[in-house]
Amino acid sequence: QVRVVESGGGSVQAGGSLKLSCTASVYTFNICGIAWARQAPGKARELVSTIDPVGIATYVESVKGRFTITRDNAKNTLYLQMNSLEVEDTAVYYCAACRLGIGEYRGWGQGTQVTVSS
Repeated sequence: QVRVVESGGGSVQAGGSLKLSCTASVYTFNICGIAWARQAPGKARELVSTIDPVGIATYVESVKGRFTITRDNAKNTLYLQMNSLEVEDTAVYYCAACRLGIGEYRGWGQGTQVTVSS
């Protein structure tokens, strides 16, 4: 079992920035694919960004150019820098560690709320 804990959510006005962090309790963090997902009220959860063990990142189209995913393997920590936030980014953001397959991960965090107001 992989324990995943997110932090850094909060409330911000549109155009502002937030940085999310996530730590995962797994010895093999450095070879894990990890990701951020989000779920807005009434909507399905979607993968926002992923990063593989060598640092190759992917982003959903709606956040490209605004969000940056990074990882610090020495600290077992994943980050999501979110700039130019929009009201539509309001959601609970989840961290997922150690990819097993498409959309499947060994551990998911409890989520952290991000609220963007106009």
